[in-house]
Amino acid sequence: MSSFRPDAYDVVLFDMDGVVLESPGIDPAIRSRALDDVLDDRGLAVPSALRERLERDTYDEAFRAACEEIAVDPRPLFRAREERSAERAIERLAAGARRLHRDVEALDALSDRATLGLVSNNYHPTVEFVVDHFRLDTFAFVRGRDPGPDGFRRRKPNPHYLDEALDALDATDGIYVGDRATDVLAAERAGIDSAFLRRDHNADRDLSVEPTVEIGSLRDLLDIPDASPSDAPATRSDPAGSSDSQTDRGRSSGSAE
Repeated sequence: MSSFRPDAYDVVLFDMDGVVLESPGIDPAIRSRALDDVLDDRGLAVPSALRERLERDTYDEAFRAACEEIAVDPRPLFRAREERSAERAIERLAAGARRLHRDVEALDALSDRATLGLVSNNYHPTVEFVVDHFRLDTFAFVRGRDPGPDGFRRRKPNPHYLDEALDALDATDGIYVGDRATDVLAAERAGIDSAFLRRDHNADRDLSVEPTVEIGSLRDLLDIPDASPSDAPATRSDPAGSSDSQTDRGRSSGSAE
C-alpha cells in the first residue's frame, strides 16, 4: 500500500456520506416524498408512468421530457424537489435515522496535524446540518452541492467544489478521502491526492481509477508511516464538461457522497 503523512499536506478533505456519516447516500424514498410535496404545492397530478422519471436523481433528458409532458419548467421543479429532499433528509437526521461512523473520533487528532475540510455531493443544507448536529467543529471548510441543475452538474467527479475548498483554504496541495471512484477522479482533476476508504458497503468494489492510497478506517490516517505527497501532483483541471463522467461502476451518477 502506498503511504503518506497527513501533515505533509496543506489540507485533508473528506467526503461525507459513507465516510463520515453512516449510509453511503440519500434514501430514494426521500426523493419520492419530496416530489409528492412539490407536486402537491403546485396542484399537479402526475400519471404513474411519469413518476419514475421525475424521481430520478439525475437532471437529464428523461427528467426534462417528463416535465414537458406535464407542461412544467424542469429547472424550477428539479430545484424545488432537491430543496425539499434536503429538508426531508434533515428531518430524518434530527430524528436519529443516521449516525456518525465510530472512527470519526480520529478527526480530532488529525486536526492537530492538518487543516480539515468536508466536501460532499449531498445537498449543502444537509451537510451544514450534519456538521452542526453532530458538532463536527474540526472542519475549517464545509461544502455540499447546491440544490438544482447547476449544483447537479458540479457534483463529483467534477472538481468544482474541491477547487472551491482549496481556494477558500488557500491550499496548494491536499488529499481527498472518499469511498467511490468519483471521489478519486475528482481529486485527480483538482490536482490533489486521494485516499480510497473501504467500508462494508464498498469492500468488494472494483475501481476504474487508481487512488494514491487505500485505507480501511479513518484511524489509518493517523497510523500511516512517513512519506511525502507525490512529487508531481496533477494539474488542477478545468471542471467544464467533467461532471457527466461515470467512473463508479454500478452506482447512479447523481447519488450523494
